[in-house]
Amino acid sequence: MAMTVNNMTFDAGDARKLAEFWAALTGWVVFYDDDPEVLLAPHFPPSGTSMLFIPVPEGKTAKNRLHLDLQPSDRTRDEAVAQALELGATLVGDFRKDDGTGWVTLADPEGNEFCIERSADERTQPAGVRSHRIG
Repeated sequence: MAMTVNNMTFDAGDARKLAEFWAALTGWVVFYDDDPEVLLAPHFPPSGTSMLFIPVPEGKTAKNRLHLDLQPSDRTRDEAVAQALELGATLVGDFRKDDGTGWVTLADPEGNEFCIERSADERTQPAGVRSHRIG
């Protein structure tokens, strides 16, 4: 037997606002109607895993037991971290090392933790070699 991950579901105080944060970070699209749930996916209808934001009355009270590890595909890890912070994320832990390896743990505007890892291009470079994208 096998299963597919259909949605990564987030409880949210403001489902649409939180979905808009994640849309800006991932480049995915927000889909909603009169239903209070908000869907985030690369396109509609989604053909793979999507993110679902469901409004709940209670706030987040404990550390996540599950989190997303994001790997940028069109920018560096450091550029993605800067973007997340500009969008309203907060820094939880910075685990970047002098040789360019490592990751950064952040929290979205409602406190859900996630990590940003190095891009695939950064992973193919020898340790200690850094790059800078211009433009």
